[in-house]
Amino acid sequence: MTNDHLAGLRIDHVPQTLREIAVGRLRGAIVSGQLPSGYRLVERTLVDQLGVSRSVIREAIRYLEAEGLVELAPRSGPVVATLDWDRARQIYDIRLRLESAAAADCARHLDGASAVDLRAALARLERAQSAAEPQELIDATTRFYQVIFTTAGHHIAWEIVQRLNGRISRLRALTLASKERHVSGQARIRRIAEAILARDAAGAARAVEDHLTEASAIANRLLAEEMRLTAGGAGA
Repeated sequence: MTNDHLAGLRIDHVPQTLREIAVGRLRGAIVSGQLPSGYRLVERTLVDQLGVSRSVIREAIRYLEAEGLVELAPRSGPVVATLDWDRARQIYDIRLRLESAAAADCARHLDGASAVDLRAALARLERAQSAAEPQELIDATTRFYQVIFTTAGHHIAWEIVQRLNGRISRLRALTLASKERHVSGQARIRRIAEAILARDAAGAARAVEDHLTEASAIANRLLAEEMRLTAGGAGA
């Protein structure tokens, strides 16, 4: 038997485990706001809702805790982590420093192959922004920035961003739906890509700064309003 007989047996995509599926579903619910800050993650309820075992739920919760999307509250157990301005401000500060530098260096080091990758990542991201699937938008956005950071050669910075990715996605979902934007998030992302593709390092860094400055201001206002509503509800 030759190798030709085995050509059709190759496994190109490893099936997701139940834990990965559970993590994806819960992450999507948290990022989209379906599960709000402080929501108690009760094992028995999640077992019934997701149709998986307690051990899978526990693994998923531990994974999301490592991402910063879940925290352990005294006497309450695991809850959806609080998203407040103090934490959000720090995340935006880190993103601004890392992403602006990566975008500039990506423009400087861009070659034909990476330009193709960036265009493909942008196209996928724009398709995802038009769809109603939170996890696909998370994955497409992650891929877009991965191309930028890896082309720039900022591999350690990308590791840092990946550790923050869950919280970044949560903030992104909060601001993208806002009507307060002067320029849509999709248009901001396209400007970043266009500057990089034009090999305009300064323009790419400036496009990132414009994007994150506006998103940060919107997040500040929305989180402050959310806090006022929460405080008002608690005092009612």
